[in-house]
Amino acid sequence: MNSAELLNERYQYVFEAEVMEEIIRDAIFQKIDAGVIIMDIGDKITHMPLILEGAVKIVDEDKDDREFLLYYLESGDSCAMTMTSSLGGRISKIKAMTEAPTLAFMIPIQKMEEWIIKYKSWRHFVFDSYETRMKEMLQTIDSLAFSNMEQRLYKYLKDRAMVLQTATLDITHYHIAEDLNSSREVISRLVKKLALDKKLSTARNQITVLELSSRKLS
Repeated sequence: MNSAELLNERYQYVFEAEVMEEIIRDAIFQKIDAGVIIMDIGDKITHMPLILEGAVKIVDEDKDDREFLLYYLESGDSCAMTMTSSLGGRISKIKAMTEAPTLAFMIPIQKMEEWIIKYKSWRHFVFDSYETRMKEMLQTIDSLAFSNMEQRLYKYLKDRAMVLQTATLDITHYHIAEDLNSSREVISRLVKKLALDKKLSTARNQITVLELSSRKLS
C-alpha cells in the first residue's frame, strides 16, 4: 500500500478530498525506524507529524532534565503541543520519539495555518486533537498527584500495550523507570508484585499484560 492509499484508509472520513490532495502534494512522507527522535525540546518547529502507522511517545523534561511521559500518538493522531507551538512560530517544548516503526506525513507549519482557515474538516481535526491530548495530559497530572506508583505503572503498561497493539511488550525496567521518572529498583519490585497478583507475566526484557493477552488489540 503506497502513501496515498494509506492516507485515504486512515483519514478519508476525517478530511475533505481537497485536504487529502494538499497533504499528498505538500507534505513529506517519511518511514521512521523505532527509537528515532523526530522532534526534541528546543527544536524550531517546521513540520507537524500526521501519523499513518506506528506509535510516537511524547515526553517533557523537568528543570533537572528528567523526562516524564505525557502521552502516545498512534495511527490517526497528531501532536496538539506541536500544533499550538507551531502556530506561534515557536520552538518545541516536548520531545517526540518513535516507539515502533512509524509512517507519517510531515506537514509544513505554514500549510497547517493556511488549512485551519481554508478547510472546516482540518480545523475540526486540530481542535479535536488538542482537546484529546489535553485530556490525556490532565489524566497524567492526576495520576502523578493522586495515584500510587503501582497504579501508575500498571496504567502505563496497559496504555503502551494498547498503542503498540500487543499484550507482550519488549521493554526493560530501566526504560519504564525513565518514562515514569522513578528508579529501576522500584519498578522491578512493583513488576514482581503485579506478576504475583496475576496482572502481568514476565520474561527477560518482556512484560505481558494478562488482561489484554486474550484480546485482539489491532
